[in-house]
Amino acid sequence: MNDDILEKYMEAGRIAARLRDDAAAMVVVGASRLELVETIEQGILDAGAEIAFPLNISLNEDAAHDTAGPEDDLLFAEGDVVKVDLGVHVDGYVADTATTVDLGDNALLVEASRAALEAAIALVRPGVTAGDLGAAIQHEIESRGFRPVANLTGHGLSQYHLHGVPTIPNIGIAGGALIEEGMAFAIEPFASTGTGFVHDRARAVIYSQIAAKGVRLASAKRVLNQIRDRRSLPFSRRWITGDKVDLALATLKKNGVVRDYPVLRDVDGSLVSQAEHTVIVTDDGCIVTTRSV
Repeated sequence: MNDDILEKYMEAGRIAARLRDDAAAMVVVGASRLELVETIEQGILDAGAEIAFPLNISLNEDAAHDTAGPEDDLLFAEGDVVKVDLGVHVDGYVADTATTVDLGDNALLVEASRAALEAAIALVRPGVTAGDLGAAIQHEIESRGFRPVANLTGHGLSQYHLHGVPTIPNIGIAGGALIEEGMAFAIEPFASTGTGFVHDRARAVIYSQIAAKGVRLASAKRVLNQIRDRRSLPFSRRWITGDKVDLALATLKKNGVVRDYPVLRDVDGSLVSQAEHTVIVTDDGCIVTTRSV
């Protein structure tokens, strides 16, 4: 970490915080998910930054990895619990942040993930372990009668890399990574009315490139040309234009060139809330890059 890198993290965070709040304000009954996603993603580009990953808009028991598809017709409905998870980067330095909008009567569930996030942030300093942060998250969520999602975690951030060390659990564990000055990572508690364990849905609309291999299929080559500048950062099915896109993505996945990110959900009928900030560890605490100004 140096001053130049820190400023890029901070700039990404300022943009992400503003657009996260703008996105949350657009989540109202009857509003279009597709319109929201397209507006906010364009807002990132208009601000002079880049999209770190497709804007995730996941509803109710779906915890993560959902976004608008190419012809998405989803409208927000009364009672929905809507997760807004946004990533911005400046020269590869990422701000990752999320909030939950309640369109029903679930204020305590939303409070659980937010309080857990703040409790963990308050502990961040060199010498603390990731397990200490997880214990604080678990306590805040369980004390309100909900379950932390045990198989989702916060994650380290580095240039063009979204999921590195340290891993920040949402439950207390013995030890874990030692927090060190200069680390950048996202803390993202999830609180659930369900089992506290998510599984893959059949739906997948987010992908990333994981290998560089030659392909013969013309449509697959077109996809690779369109994602070349992503540097392995996730992309949306919605961003890919041309013919036979689904066939191309299936071929690339089968050949180990791309991977998909299935929507992650708890049990049917449950509700999940999420809160997330990006932090940079200082000598006596941390900077939260994604706070609203």
